Amino acid sequence: MSDVALFKGGIPAHLQKKELDDATKALMGVRASSEPPVGKRISIKAGVFRMIVDGEEVAQNEDRSMNVVVVAAAPKDSRTFYAAQFKEGQKISAPDCFSDDGDLPSAKARNPQSKRCVDCPQNQAGSGPNGKRACRYSRRLAVVLEGDINGDIYQLTLPSNSLWNADNGKMGIKPYAELLGSHSLNITDVVTEVRFDTASSSPKLVFKAVRPLSEEEIVSVQTKGKTAEAQKAIGNTPAALDGAKDEAPKAIENKAPVAEPVKEPVKREKKEAAPKNVEEILDDWGN
Repeated sequence: MSDVALFKGGIPAHLQKKELDDATKALMGVRASSEPPVGKRISIKAGVFRMIVDGEEVAQNEDRSMNVVVVAAAPKDSRTFYAAQFKEGQKISAPDCFSDDGDLPSAKARNPQSKRCVDCPQNQAGSGPNGKRACRYSRRLAVVLEGDINGDIYQLTLPSNSLWNADNGKMGIKPYAELLGSHSLNITDVVTEVRFDTASSSPKLVFKAVRPLSEEEIVSVQTKGKTAEAQKAIGNTPAALDGAKDEAPKAIENKAPVAEPVKEPVKREKKEAAPKNVEEILDDWGN
């Protein structure tokens, strides 16, 4: 497959949400036939839009842009820290530490680095490669594709370089939302073009409004934003959507101190007193 949307015009209404038949299930494999996918997301690895389903890449869209509709957004920026550097080819794993609100480590973090993000050594400039912070900012969105507004919801995680920038008309998500808000428009009221900034050395996205949604489309988007699927997209790390298990911190074993063996009391033999002489005995009797 070469396009994330599968079909340019989207999936026809009569084919949406159909139960899969035995032939499809058999070819999808045992896991796919017995368990639903953990989650769906759109990755921007290496500057390419990639559809990731249950941790596996299933489609790519090599166009420099794609049109989506934002149905929900995480209320705050998240943070993610990996102790080991990512190696090409390896599957995404649960981060060592992460925060859903940018303030405190998540209770699910397997190796919290600090009690507060503001004090964390991984949040200091120079703690990561090339003088950057080892802990990275991001923002999670739940989106649907323009050609399939009634279809599946995907997580789209925006890196820090796609959040605040507003250079030469190339807007990050926050300035873009502010522009829409200044016109009394919600980001959920429009189709948004998400485009790679080709001037950036690392994957960076910029945003632009394409068209307003119809009243019928807005109702559908508002409904989508309240679903468990949308909340899952904005409330989980990409690793969690891929099925990576967070490792809870290992509990410290409280071993009871081993009692020392009780020593048997040593029976000491009484020493017999030396026999008294006759004078002592007579003296005792006289007292």
